[in-house]
Amino acid sequence: MYSCAYIMDTQLKSNPYIVEHMLYPGLYILAGAPKIGKSWLALDLCLSVAEGEPFLKHETHKGQVLYLALEDSLLRLQNRLYEFTDEPSEGLQFSTLAKTIGSGLEQQLEDAKRRLPDLRLIVIDTLQKVRRTVDVKYGSDYSELGALKSVADKLGIAILLIHHTRKEHDSDPFNMISGTTGLNGCADGSFVLTRESRSDKTGKLYCTGRDIESAEIAVRFEGHRWSVTDEVESHKPDTFSFAIHDLMLEQISFRGSASDLCKLLFRKFGGQYFPNRLTRDLIQHTEELKMLGVMFRSRRSHGYRIIELDYDRSGDSKNGSLLLVEIIDPTGTHNFASPFTALIGAGDGKISGDGNSLAG
Repeated sequence: MYSCAYIMDTQLKSNPYIVEHMLYPGLYILAGAPKIGKSWLALDLCLSVAEGEPFLKHETHKGQVLYLALEDSLLRLQNRLYEFTDEPSEGLQFSTLAKTIGSGLEQQLEDAKRRLPDLRLIVIDTLQKVRRTVDVKYGSDYSELGALKSVADKLGIAILLIHHTRKEHDSDPFNMISGTTGLNGCADGSFVLTRESRSDKTGKLYCTGRDIESAEIAVRFEGHRWSVTDEVESHKPDTFSFAIHDLMLEQISFRGSASDLCKLLFRKFGGQYFPNRLTRDLIQHTEELKMLGVMFRSRRSHGYRIIELDYDRSGDSKNGSLLLVEIIDPTGTHNFASPFTALIGAGDGKISGDGNSLAG
């Protein structure tokens, strides 16, 4: 058991993205109709992560990748790879054989992590090839995926399962994933790829999950590659640490409550601030603030939390520069109407430490 105070006061490690705003460590499902192009999309994802290149207009965190192409031969993989590139990727490994869940697959995945220390992503194509049962029951679905989720969580990687959708159409695309709701219930996120017909080059990629943003992305399949046909929503940078840093350039030292700190931020930036969100982001940005020369601590006195902030220029990696101003006005003129405008757009609260605590 963890006390409420421990959870609220401890700086917890956040999960680094594998594909920004789309894929984080955990268990995911990519489902679609047979021959719709799921494997092409999965191979593109693998190559993108292995090379650190954007995937569907989203940034990736470069790392090693293992693709379990359990329905393919080496010749088919060779042909597919040459549709994407003429240079092999050192970060991408393949296997055409694997054991089943509960009968050795979990150990194989852990062995792969030992052999590939920078492993970030494992794609299993398809889920059905590693299942040990054909029973379509909530308990068996949840149990089997739970075993893979445990591996993903233990190793700190993403496991993406390629799966099929039902023939019956549903207004909610995630209800079309073949199997019971135990699959969706256990997975950290799901993607459903659809198009009107196999001859139709356009389609939709639906995304949802615990740590990712729900999205509906218009895509087009051409030249064996899926590409985004509409504008991907831009995400403003996390400016929380910059705002605290710039405030502390003036204050140097602060002792007081979160409400007191909110008042100082209001006087400097305007807008509305909330003590609970402010405290959360101070805890989640502790290491970032430290790199900017701002030391954060908190203690309790007479039942109240006291926030302590100290600025030391010798520890400031930016050498005392005004950071928030540079984000808002990159021209360097420092002639802007309201720096609060940049703060209210910094994050949506879904991913830990996204800077949303200054929003009002």
